[in-house]
Amino acid sequence: MNTPVRKIIHCDCDCFYASVEMRDNPSLRGRPLAVGGRPDQRGVIATCNYEARAYGIHSAMPSSQAVKLCPDLLLIPPAMEKYRVASRQIMEIYRDYTELVEPLSLDEAYLDVSASTRCKGSATLIAQEIRRRIFETVGITASAGVAPNKFVAKIASDWNKPDGLFLVRPEEVDAFVAALPVKKLFGVGKVTAAKLNKLGAQTCADLRGWTMQELQHHFGSFGARLHDLCRGIDQREVSPSRERKSVSTEETYTPDVPDLPACLALLPDLYGQLLGRIKRAGAERLVNKLFVKIKFSDFQQTTVECVGYAPNLASYARLMETGWLRASRPVRLLGVGVRLGDTETVEQLSLFAQDSETPIAAPVP
Repeated sequence: MNTPVRKIIHCDCDCFYASVEMRDNPSLRGRPLAVGGRPDQRGVIATCNYEARAYGIHSAMPSSQAVKLCPDLLLIPPAMEKYRVASRQIMEIYRDYTELVEPLSLDEAYLDVSASTRCKGSATLIAQEIRRRIFETVGITASAGVAPNKFVAKIASDWNKPDGLFLVRPEEVDAFVAALPVKKLFGVGKVTAAKLNKLGAQTCADLRGWTMQELQHHFGSFGARLHDLCRGIDQREVSPSRERKSVSTEETYTPDVPDLPACLALLPDLYGQLLGRIKRAGAERLVNKLFVKIKFSDFQQTTVECVGYAPNLASYARLMETGWLRASRPVRLLGVGVRLGDTETVEQLSLFAQDSETPIAAPVP
């Protein structure tokens, strides 16, 4: 018996934060615009419009570098509450068509519309209608990809950006994926892509000549994933409930924090921010570890964590001291957070924990 073909839509808005800003202030349109932190405070770019991208600016780029690339860049600080309002409107539109919506960010999601009866059951018509409604309701454009699985739908949504739609039919998947460069594969970053290229695999078609054993020899367990993806195979389900693994807050400091006492002096503010985030996430009863993250002036980074079921300032102070002593130099970033588990796991752990403040994690390179 043949498995029914799934209908998956990947939809996300075009340069979301920047689009909201241009919607609210039309005079910003047509000018290079970015949303992000200030260059003099080690800020980074959250997103930018297409005029800014023409200068080579992209998300996660240091704002100082972005301004060098484009001296006329308009840099606006993020207005998160405004973006969350738009996000709620967008997610409500997605959920009008199916309960199987897997959010990936404020504006981006996978939708499984295989069983939807809207638009005569046509995934393409549903995607067109969603894009139209987002524009009419929220005032910004969105792009969508339609395909039989998440991997191909995600790539398809980028195909006709901005304000575009691209469909990959089931019978087109094989040829569509074969022509893709290996760097497009889900989970392949710069390092893995460079290794694949060095080994002679430039496209997914090249990669198909490798056996499963060869891929696993070079890439370990990820080899099996590569074997499937280069053939357009992706069985992942659209999962409406994505389990949250942690809650944290961090700050980058200018100038660098000089020593341990100065770091400890900043801890109460970070701790207060963390408690607020834990409360807003409703995660008070799910905490099973506490952690501190430190990035030193030479960009070396370390994380220290311990078993713990409720945040407390004394534990974070001990973790911070342990982490700082690993390098004993000025610090550019400090973060504090908690790891989360389900209630049953947390309760079981608490029965056996003897020392809730024993560091259990090695430094992260």
